[in-house]
Formats: sequence, structure tokens, C-alpha cells
Amino acid sequence: MATGDLVQPVNGGAQLVIGGLAGIAVVVVLVAVAKLHPFLALVLGGFTVGAIAVVGSDAEVDGGRYDFQHVVTVFSTGFGNTTASVGLLIALGAMFAKLLADSGGADQVVDTIVGRASPRALPWAMAGVGALIGLPMFFEIGLVLLMPVIYLVARRAQISLVAIGIPTLAGLSAMHALVPPHPGPLLAIDNLGADLGITLGLGVLLAIPVVIVAGPLFGILAARWVPVAAPSDVDSPVSVGGRSGGVTGGGDAKEADGGVRRPGFATTVATVLLPVLLMMGKALADVLLEEGNGVRTVLDLLGTPFVALLIAVLVAMWTFGFGLGWSAGEVGKSVESSLPGVAGILLIVAAGGGFKEVLVSTGIGTLLAEWAQDANVSVMLLAWVLAVLIRLATGSATIATVTASSLMAGLVDGLSSGEVSLMVLAIGSGSVFFSHLNDAGFWLVKEYFRLDVPQTIKTWSAMETVLSVTGLVLVLGLDLVI
Repeated sequence: MATGDLVQPVNGGAQLVIGGLAGIAVVVVLVAVAKLHPFLALVLGGFTVGAIAVVGSDAEVDGGRYDFQHVVTVFSTGFGNTTASVGLLIALGAMFAKLLADSGGADQVVDTIVGRASPRALPWAMAGVGALIGLPMFFEIGLVLLMPVIYLVARRAQISLVAIGIPTLAGLSAMHALVPPHPGPLLAIDNLGADLGITLGLGVLLAIPVVIVAGPLFGILAARWVPVAAPSDVDSPVSVGGRSGGVTGGGDAKEADGGVRRPGFATTVATVLLPVLLMMGKALADVLLEEGNGVRTVLDLLGTPFVALLIAVLVAMWTFGFGLGWSAGEVGKSVESSLPGVAGILLIVAAGGGFKEVLVSTGIGTLLAEWAQDANVSVMLLAWVLAVLIRLATGSATIATVTASSLMAGLVDGLSSGEVSLMVLAIGSGSVFFSHLNDAGFWLVKEYFRLDVPQTIKTWSAMETVLSVTGLVLVLGLDLVI
């Protein structure tokens, strides 16, 4: 939703608040208790909001009465608009990530960075690996990809598994929460009408200190609280401190153990950063160059998120495919196999767009804006708190982002582009607060690290909380100067 005039409430304030809370409660109960798929939960939650809002309403919208038929239309519109704006980017991101993984490019990055690090620098190196791999990949995919490396690095360097794992997880999680083109930040950008280039730049700027604090620094404490040795039954062809093992470095395609060609380190990093640089180039051009300037026109086109990711996928098909000797069939199979895994995510995100549109259409965001102004509450803090509450209740960072950004959509009027982008980052920070038993990521980390529940809370849950709070502090600090 783009910024603009606030939507006028279609009913009394108390009724709209009850409807909003009821809709959120429906989503929470259906996801956390009934274990229903979030897609259906968000659909039913949106309809609950609308059903309560229309009771006794005599408001007219677009020349017609605000009734349940209008609610269905609004939901469908939000669903379609979100699919068109965000869904395309998620699909392209999945294609890119699959090519990166299948080509061995991700392994090349890991081998090069970890292979050149001393044992004392390994937590910092793994934080960098997690952040770089997490830039194009979903959190779960990055974790599965990096777990064998975490095991082997910890065992060979005789360092606690937690001391190596926590920095890696921090890098993955920070990228997932703060940096587009991940679904959460993209959805918040779309809901709030934020500038993607500015949000991307601020997200990367914010992610660096967040990863440092929640990763290597907090990892020291976490390793003392829960000392865990790496399992001895897992191996990986990665080298530590330059010892024998995997491939290290190179700008050209290299052969890994077993004779399988994979892209060089420089090629891989350049390809991964290509869409980021294109989108940041657009943001800089919009600030530094006058409208109508030829260079700005070109950069605006190339930096459009859809175009930037499309270019990245096409380049990756060469650098991660044809350039390594792959056939057209092999490249096509890799791209095709990326899509089934994100089908559920696409449906959840699109349903989240419909849920958001219903909330906005009731005018509850206007009521929230008026309340925030009367109470003199920082909109950044309010955005973070809303995301935290939904995150704790549902265990889903995506649902927390959907709901919080939907509720905050009415408060962006009058904010600068930088402030709207900071609100996106405040919501992203809140959406990862204290992962616990209702979060699938909690159990994924628990099983991969072979921890019990209390140990997982002391490590993973605590790390997510440190990451979230650090992000909020930095957002509030930046808000003072932007």
C-alpha cells in the first residue's frame, strides 16, 4: 500500500479494534493450536476482521456499501497485488538460490572464507559466511546447507559447536529479517509503501552491527552456557586454517574433490551481489541525479527489483550453469526444481497481502495512528512491539511482519522515505524476537544442533532476542538522525 490519505473508519472505534483483535486471534489459534496452514488461517482471519467491521456499518466505499461482498473483493485485490509485486520476486529469488546451491557456488564461498581463517577468527568468518549465504537464500535452506560445515569446522578446530553455530545463525537470521529480497522485508516494504533501494541500503548497514553483536560476541556467552562438541559422525570437504580439504579461492571455475566443476569465489560473490548493487544503484541515482537524467533513467530500470533479480537469474544461469559446462536441460531442471519448495510461501505471503488489505480497508490503521499521536508513542517502537507480540503468539516471522506492517500502514503518512524504511526494519527486528516452541525454526535448530529444549532456549532463542533488541536500538538511533 502506498502512502497517502488515511482510510476513514467504517464503523465505531471499539468495534473495529475488537474486529482486528478477533482476526489476529483467529490466525494465532488456527496456526498455533489447530496447526492449520497459515494460508488458510490468514484467509479466515481476514474474513473475520471484515465480518465484524460490516455489522451495523453504513459507510460507503467506491460508490457502494461497505458489506461482506466488498470485504471479499478487497481481500482478493490484496491477494493479487501482493502476488504480482512480491510473489514474482520470491520466485526469482528461489531460482537464484537453487542455481547457487546446485552449482557448488555456496560451497565455494564457505570453503574460501573458512579455509583462510585462523581458529580464533572462525566465529567471525562463519558469521560472514552466514550473512553472505543468507543474502539470497531462505533461512531454512541456508541452515541445511551450512550444518555439515558447522559440524566439521567445530570438530577440526576443537571449538564448541555453539561458538561456531550461533554466529552462522545470526548471519542467516539477520539477512532473513532485515534485507530484501527476503519475503518478510519485501512484504513490509509493499504494505508500507517504502522505497526498496533505501530499505536495502539501511538494512545492510543495520545488519552488520546486528550480526556482530548477536553472532560472534553473544556466541562467546552462549558457548559458556551450553558447551556442545560437534558430532563425530558428520564430515564435509571443507578445510580449516588452510589445511587439506576443499577448494579455496579463485576467480575462475575450479574443480572440487571428485572432479566436479564449480564457480570460483570471485565469480560467485559477484553474482550474489549483482542484484544488490543494481537496486542500491537505483537508490543512489534517485538521490544524486536529477529526474530525466539519462543515467538515472537507465539505473532506475535496472534497479527495479523485478528487473534486478531477473538479470541476476539470467547471469546465474551462465555463471552457475552454462559456464561450468552444464547442458540446457540441467540448467532448466535446476530452475524448475526451485519452484515447488516456495509454493507454500507464495500462498502465505499473498494471503498476508489480502489480510492486510482488509485491515486497512476498515480504517483501523487510522485509529491506531490517532492513538499513537495522542499517546506520543514512537512509531518505530510501536511497530517493533506489535511485531514482537504477533511473533510470540504465532511463532511466524512472516505473519508477524504481515500483521504489524498492516496495522502500521496508517501511520506512515507524513514520514520521510528514510523513516518509512526504518519502520520496515523495526518490524523486521521485532519479527524474530525470542523464537520458541511454536516456531518451526526452533525445532530445526534443536534437532540439527542436537540440543534439548532448555539448551535451545539458552542459545537459539536468546540469540534471536539479542538480534531483535539490537536491531530496535539501532533503528531508534538512526531515527534521530534521518
